[in-house]
Amino acid sequence: MKFDFDEYVEHRGYWSVKYDMYGHDKPEDAIPLWIGDMDFRSPPCVRNELAKLAKHGVLGYSYADARYMESLGVWFWDRFRWDIRPEWLVNTTGVVNAIHIAIRSLTEPGDVVMTQEPVYYPFADAVRLTGRKLVSSDLVMNQYGQYDIDFDDFESKASSKKVKLFILCNPHNPVGRVWTADELTKLGEICMRHEIIVVSDEIHQDLIYPGYKHIVFANLSDDFAERTITCTAPSKTFNLAGLNLSNIFIKNQTMRKKFKQEYESTGMPFPGIAGIAGCMAAYDYGAEWLSELLIYLESNMGMVERAAADWPGAVFRRPEATYFAWVDFSGLHLTDEDLNNFMLNRAKVWLGEGYKFGAKGSGFMRINVATARGLLQEALIRITNALN
Repeated sequence: MKFDFDEYVEHRGYWSVKYDMYGHDKPEDAIPLWIGDMDFRSPPCVRNELAKLAKHGVLGYSYADARYMESLGVWFWDRFRWDIRPEWLVNTTGVVNAIHIAIRSLTEPGDVVMTQEPVYYPFADAVRLTGRKLVSSDLVMNQYGQYDIDFDDFESKASSKKVKLFILCNPHNPVGRVWTADELTKLGEICMRHEIIVVSDEIHQDLIYPGYKHIVFANLSDDFAERTITCTAPSKTFNLAGLNLSNIFIKNQTMRKKFKQEYESTGMPFPGIAGIAGCMAAYDYGAEWLSELLIYLESNMGMVERAAADWPGAVFRRPEATYFAWVDFSGLHLTDEDLNNFMLNRAKVWLGEGYKFGAKGSGFMRINVATARGLLQEALIRITNALN
């Protein structure tokens, strides 16, 4: 492979949330595989562009120009056959930030917002922090260990709870599903019948494993597009979260105007020059790096699969997307607190606590496999030894 993902990169001392935020309850020698950061260096094309920017030395106010839009347009068309338009784009500092803005701008306090748990927990936080009511149409696990959508439950709650907005996770974090065109169409038709606005978090759209295909929800029909806010970013794909840049697409002019007004009212900044340069470089020249990354991640996921097969009380099904392994440890019959303490203090690994993703995540742990293979192997050995 051209790119070295086996390289261990020292993160401590570089303001890393993943490595430098050990609290009093986190052992210093626990391997951190919890937050959604990759341990790999960002692509050389991005680092080279940022070095050129630093050498130029002017780091003032900036804006995303036509060249930036061209980079986005080529990327989304080549990979998803989605023909985006410049007027749809609104830049924010992050997808979570955009979800907060969407809720505040398009619903009222007390309105109902729906999710599908277990799901990325900042969704629930966004609903509660904005004074809205949260309802979940929980995903259900079938006999093969795959998560499915309960469409009858989804429609029943959409109607009876008078849902105003639905936050879709596509692909899904943490369960790793890549929703099919048929599944997304059924969801969309229900939302259209009940006049529900859809906020589609598609931040993991590039991290898809062979045999699966990401479908942009808003690209399925004009009707869907008119009621959808599509949230994207290069941050997960290329490990650029620190550049604080997301690309939010809103076709409906009225919705876009409300969204922009709410965003501007917060006093949040427009994109910084490093985010603009980094995103352009990634989309223009990062495809080869991404291709090799996916091969590496798939191999790492295979390591988890082989290890989990020998873990007593654990069940694991390989995801279709993302770099998260969602492992069911409920067979250990531990409370969530005891399970987390076991992993931290006995196995000495710091994983993502499943209960944070909703009640349906109780008994699960999320393992971030986007790390050097040697470190992941050590973490898996620690879990195996502790369980045995």
